[in-house]
Amino acid sequence: MTAGLRHTSAMRKTLSPERPALTHKFTLAGYEGYIIVGLFPDGSPGEVFINMAKEGSTIRGLMDSIGILTSLALQYGVPLTKIADKFRFARFEPQGYAQGCEEIATASSVLDYVFHWLILRFTDKKDLPEHLAEWSPEPDMSVRK
Repeated sequence: MTAGLRHTSAMRKTLSPERPALTHKFTLAGYEGYIIVGLFPDGSPGEVFINMAKEGSTIRGLMDSIGILTSLALQYGVPLTKIADKFRFARFEPQGYAQGCEEIATASSVLDYVFHWLILRFTDKKDLPEHLAEWSPEPDMSVRK
């Protein structure tokens, strides 16, 4: 065992082969996307898929990877707010005006939108840290043409 590191046996909570899911369609700066969330029996998220309709293989692969990482973290019991806190305000294209959720007018990236929506849909805002509860990023519109 390496000094300073503890090994623990985390238990993974898996989803049943047939499960309810929620699909959310959104548009960010003209790019269409979908968030598909597989649910545990209690209605909490257990897996997340992020599909961008017109994106190339690089961004599609990155979104798939983020979805897998998020799904595994949720299944091992990491709170959604902790995951969202690490991805909030990520800044990359596409960014700008958003459609699909009344509470989200703009997003600084697809990840910013996805985790903002997940927080709004699956948490009680009164229990959120202030920096997540007051989530209102302003994208850098100067890079838009």
